[in-house]
Amino acid sequence: MFRRRLRLPAVLGAGLLVAASAATVAAPAEAAPGDDPVVQVSINGFSPSVPKPGQPVVIKGTVTNTSSVTFTDPQVLACIDRTRLASTAALDAIPTEQNIPMDKRDSCGNLTNDPQTFKPFERPLAPKETVAFTLTVPWKEWRITDHTGVYVVGVGFRGQPPNSERIAAGRTRTLMPVAGKQPLTRTVNTALVIPLLHRPTQLGGKNFANESLAKDLGPSGLLGRSLMLGRQHRVTWLVDPAMLDEIRQLAKGYVIASPNGETATGTGQAAAATWLKEFDSSRAHGNEVVLLPYGDPDVASLLDTGGQLKDMVRQARTRTERYDLGSTGFTNGLWLEGGAAASRYLGPASTGFPGATSEDLNLVSSSSWPAAKRPVLTTTPVYNLITTPEGPDQAVRTVVADSSLTAGGPDADTVDTPLQVRQRFAAVTALIAASGGGQGASSVVALPPRGWDTTGGATAALANSLSLPWVKATDLSSVADGNQRPQTMRTPAAEATNGLLTDNQLTGVTRLANATGTMQKLLVDEAALPEVMSQALLRSASAGWAGYPEESRQFAAIELGSVNKQLGSVRLVNAKVDKGLRKEIKVNLAGSKGTFPLTIANDTEWSVRVGIVVKPVNRTDLKIETPETVVLPPHGKWTPRINASAEQNGLIRADAQVVNADGQPIGKSQELLIQASQYGSVGWVLVGAACALLFGTSFVRIYRRVRSERRNPTAAETPEEAAEPQLPGTETPDPAQGRSEPDGVPEAATPDASLKEGVGSKDG
Repeated sequence: MFRRRLRLPAVLGAGLLVAASAATVAAPAEAAPGDDPVVQVSINGFSPSVPKPGQPVVIKGTVTNTSSVTFTDPQVLACIDRTRLASTAALDAIPTEQNIPMDKRDSCGNLTNDPQTFKPFERPLAPKETVAFTLTVPWKEWRITDHTGVYVVGVGFRGQPPNSERIAAGRTRTLMPVAGKQPLTRTVNTALVIPLLHRPTQLGGKNFANESLAKDLGPSGLLGRSLMLGRQHRVTWLVDPAMLDEIRQLAKGYVIASPNGETATGTGQAAAATWLKEFDSSRAHGNEVVLLPYGDPDVASLLDTGGQLKDMVRQARTRTERYDLGSTGFTNGLWLEGGAAASRYLGPASTGFPGATSEDLNLVSSSSWPAAKRPVLTTTPVYNLITTPEGPDQAVRTVVADSSLTAGGPDADTVDTPLQVRQRFAAVTALIAASGGGQGASSVVALPPRGWDTTGGATAALANSLSLPWVKATDLSSVADGNQRPQTMRTPAAEATNGLLTDNQLTGVTRLANATGTMQKLLVDEAALPEVMSQALLRSASAGWAGYPEESRQFAAIELGSVNKQLGSVRLVNAKVDKGLRKEIKVNLAGSKGTFPLTIANDTEWSVRVGIVVKPVNRTDLKIETPETVVLPPHGKWTPRINASAEQNGLIRADAQVVNADGQPIGKSQELLIQASQYGSVGWVLVGAACALLFGTSFVRIYRRVRSERRNPTAAETPEEAAEPQLPGTETPDPAQGRSEPDGVPEAATPDASLKEGVGSKDG
């Protein structure tokens, strides 16, 4: 279509408009103005990896047309830069030419004298088409010396795009170490350290978040393929002990727990059991195991955050120090790279935990320093790194892994392919073997960076390179102990923050750390904190979470919910529950001072020390005496009397909070409604006046009655006496008997009698 569009004849009217529209729509598929179309050239075979003078070299690979045009007259050609590289520093200085157009790159000259060094294709190379090639380069065509050294060689592609001359549209390079006529007599003791790591997946007990770990343990998984390398080669395993615990649980049986609460039986039980058996066999055959801090924490993030997270580094190292790996044992290790190798991280992370010794292995990658300031690693990788800015008094023995051994290259887009890694390793070790006049041995450590090899192919290429004639495989401890007088140098400089975890991930870790710390302080025996809780906290800060923010968030949230569930089991029981919601607790407070009960229940399996704190919400006149904390046994209860006082009547809102021994809140607070009922000062005056009136009136009445009785004894006869029955013959004569009352009107009463009756009637 491209060619047809260029050859369209000019037409009139609507035909011209349609052609113009078609050209506009197809424009993105063409190369941009000024940009030449390119193809992808790959080398997947280079034999021998280290040729000797006189040996031909066979290069195999593929060409893939990644452009949108068809190339006519395509061909591939071998090329070489004849500058002999004689030092590892020279390898690091090879220009990448990334910013130079493909057709202008001339650092690798094409070989065209021998027909074996270039290969024309049988037909044009269409878009998305891939063609394999094989080139055989006779030794004489390289036109280089017979001395040991390293050369940059490669394969270029040339072809003719439409309406253009033939151009160089693709190229790839690799390193070709040459073993000169003089044999390499210096041995390079090489410790290949292979990380066996995976991000956490265990949610507690048999519950796992997903099957990713189980799949990695299989024969085609990264952990499965990496472990198999220990059968043929002597290597050092760098292992997270938390991952070993997870694998053991997988082997026993597990389920996959989904966020909605459903579970499914795991399918990797057999793969986990097989992997563990192979791991134990590898250890038994002499492959060293270096255990990282438990959970492989992101040391830089934790130390930068500080507070409770800072202490997690010490906790992780302590847990590893006490880890039981069996009879063969392990070496306690630390692995830092990049900015995390700065003194403010290396110092605290390498010391300060129980059991720390000078035998512990501290691993740092040489890529942590700028290229111009990297330590010299042609003799020994052991250095004393200064961890204090003021001087070398405080230094940590550190093994520096040579990052150039795994750098691959020299082109940036092929640094981690197996072939490029193999050629770089061979080139670096050959130059080290050729240095120092061939006297004595040299030691190096090869350690791939984190996230470097997702398939295991590059790691396998490193392991196979241990069979080079000048390389002797050893383990990490042998290399570390081989130099008793290491040189001293400063740790690399670092940015303000150097962690791998994001701020959101660290927020989740912080919340879980706070809840776990509260739970630990709640227990009478802090050492009785469930192991699954402390392990989950360390796993939540794993460096393996880098690049997995959603999985990290989900893991921390689930573990936080588990801790909060236990904290919620220590609670107030006075509240009523209505439709799933806890109602407020109602309390009456009579008088200026009073007490009311609150009951705390411990529904956990551990003895806890608890207290209770009540704080008013809407008033400041409520005073509460906080009771002392007490120990509650498992499933026990405690009902303290809360002493309170209020200066005014009315409804007071307050919060009741269960706390641990440090005063940290346990669970959610509970609302109280306190009704205060008491007399104020005016009320007390009225009560006093009423009492005075009552007693005063009674006194006056009694006084008048006594005086009346003294003046008129007869009138003072009590009603009881008047009503007393008389025996026959003993009647008392009535003085007034027989005397008639005029008109039936009673005789007027005496003044005293009238007063007595009046007082009695008023009092009722």
